Amino acid sequence: MFAAKHKRNNFLVAWSILRLIFVNTVRDIRKSHGNPILGLINSMLQIIMMVVVFYFMFTILGLRGMAIKGDFVVYLMTGIFLFLTHNKTMGAVAGAGGATSAMMLHGPMNTAIGIVSAALGALYIQVLSVLVIYFGYYMFTGGIAIQSIKGVFGMFLMAWASGAAIGTVFLAATPWAPKTIGLLKMLYMRANMITSGKMFVANTLPGFMLPFFIWNPLFHTIDQARGFAFKDYTPVHTSVSYSIYFTLVFLFIGMLGEFFTRHRVSSSWNAGK
Repeated sequence: MFAAKHKRNNFLVAWSILRLIFVNTVRDIRKSHGNPILGLINSMLQIIMMVVVFYFMFTILGLRGMAIKGDFVVYLMTGIFLFLTHNKTMGAVAGAGGATSAMMLHGPMNTAIGIVSAALGALYIQVLSVLVIYFGYYMFTGGIAIQSIKGVFGMFLMAWASGAAIGTVFLAATPWAPKTIGLLKMLYMRANMITSGKMFVANTLPGFMLPFFIWNPLFHTIDQARGFAFKDYTPVHTSVSYSIYFTLVFLFIGMLGEFFTRHRVSSSWNAGK
């Protein structure tokens, strides 16, 4: 009743939020990987194994002619890096603490900070993995021919952002139908194995097949990344703007849905489960 009110300026509020995001990001990384070094090695091995498997698959089946003229390993890595970053970020954000999680019982915490922390934690692991693998490949081959590193990295960030946006929608919808949303999330990740376009480029697809892939923002992002990586490839059927608009729309829907869910969800929904 007689508590004194303390005015906080905007700088202190912003600093408090950034500090909370940093602490929670570290917590998310250590929660997923008890040992950060082992977590990084695990992520690198997953990427390397996928590159090796696809390399031998393309070679054995004689499909290397379908790839873009240039470094075939770079062709594979531009698809696999973005594919894994998108899926892992989506999974991390979708699994971030909701309104009824234990972390939300702490005063300064809120779901927005949980979402940002989960996304940044996934980005941190993926960026380190990419840098280490690219450096190792550069040292092994003596050089990597990439037309625009900035453009490729921009598409890498776009794959991360679109994964975070889709994960936010799944996070907001999970309390209403956990099993159904879990199934939809698994189906989306499985569909990305084909519809992401990591194994082929959009320009080689016949017109009647494009509708099966063109809806996927990751398909646009990977195709555009290869356009930035190879001077002999110019994407015709995809665009950067589609991925940007898709990400903004899904992020808006996800945050709106999360706000709606947060004001209606109850801890009793999970009772007995």
